[in-house]
Amino acid sequence: MDSMVEDRRDEPHTDFMYCCGAITETLKFGSCQLHSGHKVLFLIIPGNPGVVGFYKTFMQTLHSMFGYRHPVWAVSHAGHCVPPDTMDIVDDTSSAAEKDVFGINGQIEHKLAFLRKHVPRETSLVLVGHSIGCYIILDMMKRDPELKVLKAVMLFPTIERMALSPQGRVMTPVLCHMRYVAYLPLFLLSLLPERLKSSLIKLVLVKCVSLFFVANAMYMGGQEMKKVLERDNVTIKKHLKKLIFYYGATDHWCPVQYYHDIKQDFPNGDFRLCENGFRHAFVLDAGREVANMVVEWIMSQYFCPYSI
Repeated sequence: MDSMVEDRRDEPHTDFMYCCGAITETLKFGSCQLHSGHKVLFLIIPGNPGVVGFYKTFMQTLHSMFGYRHPVWAVSHAGHCVPPDTMDIVDDTSSAAEKDVFGINGQIEHKLAFLRKHVPRETSLVLVGHSIGCYIILDMMKRDPELKVLKAVMLFPTIERMALSPQGRVMTPVLCHMRYVAYLPLFLLSLLPERLKSSLIKLVLVKCVSLFFVANAMYMGGQEMKKVLERDNVTIKKHLKKLIFYYGATDHWCPVQYYHDIKQDFPNGDFRLCENGFRHAFVLDAGREVANMVVEWIMSQYFCPYSI
């Protein structure tokens, strides 16, 4: 009987909603809705593409290791999911365009809007960022100083000089220019006569939605290359005691030199270098192992998983 209860606890719940006018997917372990009695929420801010399903094993491990006491949620990036048949990519095209919701600034505001709408203000947060998710978290803390952040864990953080990284040098022209190729089939479809278009629309709808998803991810990636430049030392200094950084030893998006530089600039900070050979996209094959490490880090500072 106990094992059946634990199995149900480990069953995630998926929601689709509009946030800032754009389709958004959430993956939730534990409580699906929060109230004032929920003291702590673990919130995952993904990398790019911001597909929450990639983080399922990572989240499941966090949830179980903390005794199922705290909900563990992940929120996708705006437009980085395939919506159900009853929903579109955006519910208000003009509003989404005005807010540039698919760009990096829009994605930051998207996460803050999600928190305002779905998380009680008194709930404390353990934010876990991956890749560009770390940049987003730092900016969230900068824009909303009243966020009750207990701890922010930065995994393989791309928070500076992205275009100058080995992978950035390769991907910048692709992300900044080739994304338009993904829009081409959508443009060609719009030119067809209405009668022909209506007969084809059902056949290509799923493909079109997938192309929008890819184009949104590439658009965000192109902005990352242009805007993630200098490290935000002011915000890091202000929140240093709340931050844990974990750098990859062979991360082509965030070279080891970046680890040495930030460690030199903040000698009292908590900066760790991977000794396990985990790759930047750790969620694909090491989600459980990295989650176990995150639990150990937090437990070492709070002494007991039940004390937060």
